[in-house]
Amino acid sequence: MLGNSKAFSGFSVDDIPAAREFYGRTLGVDLTEQNGMLILHLGGDRDTLVYPKPDHTPATFTILNFPVEDVDAAVDELTSRGVRFEALDGVDEKGIMRKGGPVIAWFKDPAGNFLSVIEQD
Repeated sequence: MLGNSKAFSGFSVDDIPAAREFYGRTLGVDLTEQNGMLILHLGGDRDTLVYPKPDHTPATFTILNFPVEDVDAAVDELTSRGVRFEALDGVDEKGIMRKGGPVIAWFKDPAGNFLSVIEQD
């Protein structure tokens, strides 16, 4: 029944203006705002809804992965834009996990949700 539906994902934040600034300016994601919510226009033609939730609790898992060709370059660029990468177990001094799977680095949005840059060919 839903096999051909163009499903989309969404997640909550506690501050739409802060999310607009972070996703739009800091990360450089194209976005629009409708009815007090943001729509992130991501590559792959799958929009993602960002909606306000006053009692928002940050996700403890990665809600959005950004595939990149070079994680080191992405980390350097995002760090220069003020993004702080998480110092999780197993990551190096730049916040990059280089073993046990794809090269990946995690960071948080202003609402505390986990995001990542992940290396893909």
